[in-house]
Amino acid sequence: MVETYPSVCLASDSTCQTYSKEAAPQAGWGQFISQYFTDTISFFNHSIGGRSSKTFVEEGRLDAIVDEIKEGDYLLIQMGHNDSTLSKPERYTDPFTAYKKYLRMYVDGAREKQAIPILMTPVGRLHYENGEFINDFPDYCEAMKQVAEEEEVLLIDLMSLSLAYYESIGYGEAKTLFMVSFNGTDHTHFTEKGADAIACLVSQAVKRLELNLSFK
Repeated sequence: MVETYPSVCLASDSTCQTYSKEAAPQAGWGQFISQYFTDTISFFNHSIGGRSSKTFVEEGRLDAIVDEIKEGDYLLIQMGHNDSTLSKPERYTDPFTAYKKYLRMYVDGAREKQAIPILMTPVGRLHYENGEFINDFPDYCEAMKQVAEEEEVLLIDLMSLSLAYYESIGYGEAKTLFMVSFNGTDHTHFTEKGADAIACLVSQAVKRLELNLSFK
């Protein structure tokens, strides 16, 4: 009997997506995550910039994942950055109504295929005020935690983990994780160094969940 191994699908935005070499040093954590797992685990990064939980679904991207995902696989869902963009109504979702509704679509889609969904709160931006790193998406984090509890879904609080990490290394070092260190303006997107650091955080959090995944 041939042993089969689970795959991991990623559904997220520009903070996670895989970038071309031409985009360097900009990178997403999804392009580094596989290096923390053994080669038996396959990763499929469906993340793409500018998408909210809503537009990712409306464009058929969730359907594409559900078509390929299989029993025992995992779906990591990190949405929220673009859901909060009030100035772009095509993206925007109210955190406690539409956002929760769309998150449940991801959960239900995975479970329909006997795959395991894992919700992930949005990763922290480089927002530093009065000696403190700021959560720019508190309502979305809270709404996601509510869905996780209501639907009994595994949750990784990446916002808290990332802000704690930035705090541990200090603002000067944290700045090098973000593209602002290259272009002076971008406090959201990661450098390759930053994307790798977040991928390491995610892998450690996944490991603590004690799933059917093997790590290096």
